[in-house]
Parts: sequence; C-alpha cells; structure tokens
Amino acid sequence: MTDPHRAGLSTDIPSARAQVTEREWQARVDLAACYRLVALWGMDEMIANHISVRVPDEPGHFLINPYGLLYEEITASSLIKIDLDGRVVWTPPFDYGVNRAGFVIHAAIHRARHDVACIIHTHTPAGMAVSAMACGLLPMTQTAMRFAAVGYHDYQGVAVDPAEQESIVRDLGNADLLILRNHGLLTVAPGIPQAFSNIYRAELACKAQVMALSSGRELVMPTAEVIARTHHLYRPEVRRPLGVLEWPALLRKLDRIDPSFRN
Repeated sequence: MTDPHRAGLSTDIPSARAQVTEREWQARVDLAACYRLVALWGMDEMIANHISVRVPDEPGHFLINPYGLLYEEITASSLIKIDLDGRVVWTPPFDYGVNRAGFVIHAAIHRARHDVACIIHTHTPAGMAVSAMACGLLPMTQTAMRFAAVGYHDYQGVAVDPAEQESIVRDLGNADLLILRNHGLLTVAPGIPQAFSNIYRAELACKAQVMALSSGRELVMPTAEVIARTHHLYRPEVRRPLGVLEWPALLRKLDRIDPSFRN
C-alpha cells in the first residue's frame, strides 16, 4: 500500500485510465477539475466536504474524493468509486476511505434524483452565515434570484446516520440548491460544469447578502414579479445551461496553473 502521508502526490498514484472506460475517465478528469476549481476559489475546508458524480453507464455507482486528500491534490486516478449502499467498487492502492457524511448525503440524492449527476457540498464562511439566518437566502441580487427556488434542511447533527437521508431528499425536492441549516450549501445539477456554476453563484449570492446586511443599511428588494421572471430566465431550458460555456475556459485555466488533475 502507498504511504498515506505521501498518497496525495500524483506521482504516487498509478493512473486508472487503463482500468476504466473512456466515459468514466472523462468524468474523473472533470470531477478532479471541479475539486481543484472549488479550492482555487476558496470554497474548500481542508480535507472536509465532498463532490460526487455518477459513473457513466454504471447505474448505482458514483465517484467521490478520498477522505484525507486536500482538494488541490485530487486527481482523476485518486477518486474512489462506491455504490449507493456505501460499498467500495474501485479504489486506488492507498489507505484512504470515504467520508461517512459524504456517503450519506450523496447516496441519498443520487438514489432519489435521477436527473442529478453531480452534487457539491461546501462549508464556506458566507454559506454557513446565510445557513444560520432565519431569512435564508434573500432574492436581493440578480445572482440570488437564480436560486429563487431553494430547499432548506434543518440541522440534525453531523450527517452520518442513514436515517437522515429521507429528510435530505424531501427538503431538496426539485431544487438545485439546498441550504443545510447551521451547516452549509449543497448544489446539484445534470453535469459537473453546471454544478460548479451553481455552487460558484450560490457562494457569490451569499457573500453579497452577508456584505449587504453587515452594512446596516436598508435593502432594496425587487418585486415578486421581477424575481419570478429573472429566475425563469436562468432556467437551463429557457436560455443555456449555466456553466457549460465556461467549462472549457476553466479547464484551460487549471492547465495553466497545474495540469496534474488529469493524472
């Protein structure tokens, strides 16, 4: 087994490319890129939190990060494949496992929402701050109006009990943003580019809200009609899926900084 203290080095993890299909490999590369991007924009919390994606053509299997690597260390070959019951289907030759909370949250949504391929969960200062506000996310900016339909899930402790899965799914409903009260943010989407766009914009909306409320000034709120119309225009079926057009540029940015996510 690889020394777990060195396992984050991409040179220490054998490439998984020859062991998986081309479609799975592409999903691995994109998911590793998503981890790197979340870290690049300061939305990570050391080794905590998780991003997952369904394995193409393998119902019931999804990829998730090994619990012990920083997001900036994640590569395509370091991702672990598990099933909806938490059984490891494939893992690199190292001693890291899967964050229990990651399995509980992600498996619940992947099992229930067949329209969802990617799930991102974060604990950012702005996201946690808004999660603790009784008002929730206010539709006070154009970016926030993108999430006029938001789910809220009351805090029940660290999410390690499968008994919580039913309420997570219920509270998410058909939304693509779930605010986990006193906890953080969770976004879902049909693909990795859209999911990253969702978490990026949800974080931006939360930052703007925290800044505006901290000013102590009275807020100007749009009318319900304007909020509804703006939210409608952000729907992927109305214009374009947010994140898809940006994704190649984001990959080019990562390639300029450190292309090792592709290993």
